Amino acid sequence: MSSPLALVLAVVLVGYLTVAGPLLGRHTYDKLARTRDQDPTAYRRMVTFWSAELWALAAVALLIVAVEPNLDSTDIGLVIRESPDEALGTIVGFLVAAAAGVLVFRRLAAKGKSLPGQQAVTHLLPRTAVERWYAAGLSVTAGVTEEIVYRGLLIAVGTGALGLSKEVAACCALAVFVAGHLYQGRRGMFMVTLAGFGLTVLYLRTGSLLMPILLHALIDLRGLLFTPQPRRELVGNPG
Repeated sequence: MSSPLALVLAVVLVGYLTVAGPLLGRHTYDKLARTRDQDPTAYRRMVTFWSAELWALAAVALLIVAVEPNLDSTDIGLVIRESPDEALGTIVGFLVAAAAGVLVFRRLAAKGKSLPGQQAVTHLLPRTAVERWYAAGLSVTAGVTEEIVYRGLLIAVGTGALGLSKEVAACCALAVFVAGHLYQGRRGMFMVTLAGFGLTVLYLRTGSLLMPILLHALIDLRGLLFTPQPRRELVGNPG
């Protein structure tokens, strides 16, 4: 990087994403787990904090691009390269797969069985109509901001500032992305790795964040809003 300010901002951002962010995320999630049943505003406060944090991180990422002469919006994937037919086909394909998944999950939920990946985010699942709006906002926020930061900027910094190949930079960015989901535990982080890998491959193939952003938001919306929860009276019963 030729801009000292961009270099400093990038070092601070990467340090936060690697260490401070994951620890803070786990702390706030654990606090929600302890206080949610007693404090009806705990969920909304935490989701608001997480959303604000994500938008702040995205703002720093865009500031780095603005002050670094060797980076522009195209370098971090903020460009549309897919044809309308390709974009529509990808979205329709995902929606069909998601709908099929929801039907399977409904059957599991009806039997009181745990759903894949759901236990890792139990306390992020909304319980009221108001909380559903907050969850929807967080899902869209994560789809936009995490793709800009983890896929767009980190890969560009890895290739530009560190001289890494695009593949190695993408692997490093994926590792940081998974670390950011420390609060989900090992099983949850494994699921995040699979999803992150798919989004990374999609970004590298297209060179655009458009589809990763859309799919990321849809994945989170499905996970928080459209996946049914197991019936409480059956949870823990043999299936």
